[in-house]
Amino acid sequence: MQGKFLFEYAVIRVMPRVEREEFMNVGIILFCAKQKYLKSIFVLNEARIKAFSPGIDLAELKENLCAFERISIAANGSGPIGQYDQASRFRWLTATRSTVVQCSKVHPGFCDDAEETLLRLHQELVL
Repeated sequence: MQGKFLFEYAVIRVMPRVEREEFMNVGIILFCAKQKYLKSIFVLNEARIKAFSPGIDLAELKENLCAFERISIAANGSGPIGQYDQASRFRWLTATRSTVVQCSKVHPGFCDDAEETLLRLHQELVL
């Protein structure tokens, strides 16, 4: 497995009614320690989400997902969590919670290029 790097990822989900456990995949978060890589991406298909949950506040949902992205890359405005190291930010973002934006369980894999793997997983699991 020379040249391969261990990575971990989770699927970012929108779960409008937590008690029903129904969700829609909207993004991916991927962490690769050896490549010093942590990034999340999402796509918000507003028509699909409105059909899934007519009462959802799309502006609030988008802001929550953007905060998720900012924390992933430790961008300005990412708050105290954004100051953590990459591994801690990944663990915090993928922790189990009862909110509208949740993550799947964390899955491991091996990759050559973390960015390429993130985009492939997004294509396969979200789009």
